[in-house]
Amino acid sequence: MPSVKRIYIESLGCAKNQVDSEILLSYALENGYERTRDAAEADVIVVNTCGFIESAKEESVNTFFSLRSLNPDARIILAGCLAERYGSEMELDEADAIFGNRDLSLFPEVLEGRKRLLIPGDYPDPDRERDDRKVLLGYPGSAYLKISEGCDHRCSYCAIPLIRGPLRSRPMDKVIAEAERLISSGVYEINIVAQDLGAYGTDNGGPSRFTELMDRLSSLPGDYVLRMLYIHPDTFPEGLIELAAERKRILPYFDIPFQHADPAVLRAMRRTGSPGIYLSLIGRIRSALPDAVIRTTLMLGFPGEDRAAFDTLLDFTSRARFDWMGSFLYSREEDTPAYDIRDEKDHMKAHKAAARWQKELEAVQERITGEQLGKFVGHEYTALIEEPVEGEDLAIGRIYSQAPDVDGLTVIMGRGMKSGDRVRVGITRVRGIDLEGVRID
Repeated sequence: MPSVKRIYIESLGCAKNQVDSEILLSYALENGYERTRDAAEADVIVVNTCGFIESAKEESVNTFFSLRSLNPDARIILAGCLAERYGSEMELDEADAIFGNRDLSLFPEVLEGRKRLLIPGDYPDPDRERDDRKVLLGYPGSAYLKISEGCDHRCSYCAIPLIRGPLRSRPMDKVIAEAERLISSGVYEINIVAQDLGAYGTDNGGPSRFTELMDRLSSLPGDYVLRMLYIHPDTFPEGLIELAAERKRILPYFDIPFQHADPAVLRAMRRTGSPGIYLSLIGRIRSALPDAVIRTTLMLGFPGEDRAAFDTLLDFTSRARFDWMGSFLYSREEDTPAYDIRDEKDHMKAHKAAARWQKELEAVQERITGEQLGKFVGHEYTALIEEPVEGEDLAIGRIYSQAPDVDGLTVIMGRGMKSGDRVRVGITRVRGIDLEGVRID
């Protein structure tokens, strides 16, 4: 009797890519494979790549060749965003197969070697869409729930529409059914993800249906909470703040990628905000939800950003007092509207200046984050345990203010804690970007 084939998957990039990796693994399990966490012992290796910006593409390629060298006898499949974006243009003889990221139901054709190059042109019909993942790649008790694919915003710097296509909202009943399955399987923290949550339903020609979706999701029976990730500030849904204030299952956590604050830079990005508009949104959230946590992403080095524009961004950051902020340098991506605004020589010159500004911005935000974290000291919260620390009476966990993989963590003193447990913790101090606390139940 032949031995069971083993598959290893390396998931790079965003949480939406992680959901895709979980779906790919589900198809593999149904086709007689078993998952291994050791690439060296795998019969098939899948690298689910990111292709958003240059640094992500470099990481994807480097990871591919590293795993190829680690296990030269395995079949290796390059999948995901990088494959979808470049497809047949990729001269990668080292890959046994290249597979895009739209119709994931076609993965078995690549897995079994029936196709070497398969870049699906579109997403499957809703009745063929998979919503019963057999494996989750995060820590126990937490999962991502993707509600849409693609994006219609067409920001001038962004390659996502090239990779993921236009917005395609999943049917609401499908989303609800998947949430019910996650809750019944013991998932406590459901992280709602999309390129822009607020755009949900607008591809059908009407207004956003995201608040309606959150209303239905937060009304399901069971023991769970909902975390919202990625809401475009220019199309923030009406009624969402009020619903979040009303429903305790909706965590007061808002991930809003403002990208910049200078009006001229925002217009060049094809975004419509301003410092006043954005600060007003932040104020409305914090007024209705005093415990709200706000995370953002900011971009440095976009064409047209000068020192005055950066100073506008710096002042905005100081006034907004984000709890969490991530920053990155503009990547000049071919086939995007911004690509031809300046040539590569001018881009690299601007890149160097932006790298200096980034350090200045991050120093300001580091101070703000430390001050914002201080408000948790002396209070009690429910923490989801990610993993115990071996040989110690403590564990690493997260409270509501800490999203998986992107924010700080909470170090919890106490005994007997296991991955996936929920415990009450009293926060005792801030340590860098992390919190420390003591188990109290």
